[in-house]
Amino acid sequence: MLTVESLPDRVNSNEPLVRRGRYVSASMLLELGSASYIVRIRDGRIESVEPKPAVMPVWTFTLRAPREEWDQFFAHRPKPGAHDIMALMRRRVLTVEGDLHPFIANLQYFKDVLATLRDQEGAQ
Repeated sequence: MLTVESLPDRVNSNEPLVRRGRYVSASMLLELGSASYIVRIRDGRIESVEPKPAVMPVWTFTLRAPREEWDQFFAHRPKPGAHDIMALMRRRVLTVEGDLHPFIANLQYFKDVLATLRDQEGAQ
């Protein structure tokens, strides 16, 4: 089962991914339906993943989609149209808001960070 809280362990233990994101420092609001998390990134490492606070949260950009869409994206073998965050955007089920520069400038890093949350139970 998906736990966004596992993101620091999954990303920070992946040295090639951390190296790819070494110039990334940002806060991302990740909304999975009604669940919201602020993911703080410094120099490519995930510093923290916290539930969105009710008072005065600050983030650089937001990735927002219904939980059902994220569940499909995080499947071991996502179906076409749910396999990539750009495919989710193309289908207009994922919205990206805020300062898009760090997101677009480091798009592959963010794609790979989110892909670390894919279900590995089905892996052979």
